[in-house]
Amino acid sequence: MTAIRYELIKTCKQTGARLGKVHTPHGSFDTPVFMPVGTLATVKTMSPGELEEMGANIILSNTYHLWLRPGEDIVKGAGGLHKFMNWNGSILTDSGGFQVFSLSDLRKIEEEGVHFRNHLSGEKLFLSPEKAMQIQNALGSDIMMAFDECPPYPAEYDYMKASVERTSRWAERCLTAHERPQDQGLFGIVQGGEYEDLRKLSARDLISLDFPGYAIGGLSVGEPKDVMNRVLEFTTPLLPSEKPRYLMGVGSPDSLIDGAIRGVDMFDCVLPTRIARNGTLMTSEGRLVVRNAKYARDYGPLDPNCDCHVCRNYSRAYIRHLVKCNETYGFRLTTYHNLYFLLKLMKQVREAILEDRLGDFRDEFFEQYGFNKPNAKNF
Repeated sequence: MTAIRYELIKTCKQTGARLGKVHTPHGSFDTPVFMPVGTLATVKTMSPGELEEMGANIILSNTYHLWLRPGEDIVKGAGGLHKFMNWNGSILTDSGGFQVFSLSDLRKIEEEGVHFRNHLSGEKLFLSPEKAMQIQNALGSDIMMAFDECPPYPAEYDYMKASVERTSRWAERCLTAHERPQDQGLFGIVQGGEYEDLRKLSARDLISLDFPGYAIGGLSVGEPKDVMNRVLEFTTPLLPSEKPRYLMGVGSPDSLIDGAIRGVDMFDCVLPTRIARNGTLMTSEGRLVVRNAKYARDYGPLDPNCDCHVCRNYSRAYIRHLVKCNETYGFRLTTYHNLYFLLKLMKQVREAILEDRLGDFRDEFFEQYGFNKPNAKNF
């Protein structure tokens, strides 16, 4: 009996998008789903109760950062990540691989793993597939990620091929080192950049290892949106239909809808929380930068079409004042709104799939959001 089980509920006749449910040891969540990111065992400025209130059933935490602070042994001593942070829903932890490659300028990749420096202290560290599994087993997340290399975009074909082959070997080592398959599911990560034959190679290798779910990595790393969509179009059909598909690091509204249309079930990104701390909001009418002077006397809600707690109770003028003064409560309000907006968007996507109208919903949303306008501002 696997720790993770995917239930397909409906396929949209208009687009082929999937409506489903993922069952984990800490509850179930409907898909397509956006997962808020709680890097250091907290979604910045949000309480677990607020996340539950806005409809989040799964969040993501980061293996690399929790390994450095406070250390996986401290989390394990608390009874695991769920008890440590008082979160009753599902938790997915990434492998730490992306942070190793994105935060450390000095790193050396070997077959055994990666040598690099702690981005905080400069201390020399080593992360291997076995170590990534040991850390995640100690954290006790519901869904763990295999340790992989996340190559940059663009990357030369020969480099990418060698990277894909190494990632496949590391995935096998992860499965061997995984000590808690009965209550922690381990996902493999399909790599290959923009090269279709390498995506096929990676998918074939990982499917042969029979993971309970599969992630699509190496996207949202600087490539144009049309490249991402093209890669998804030839990658998601390669993955087993009876298992969940997770697109890593994607959180802009247009990419969530386009990804769902192309068969993706799960998404995550720091985007909504990061831009919230800069005073940038996602609204039904497009991007809104509440810091701008024109909102100083605007007593309307952030989004007149939003029913979240923030939009029901606070004005643009008030929130602008808080953000401009660097008041923590201002960042709490902007973060709450952005997360609510994306969680509600995914609920609307699921409803559109159920009613076989996701293509129409996409067109309507893009028109209202302004994505179809020349020089439209995206995130």
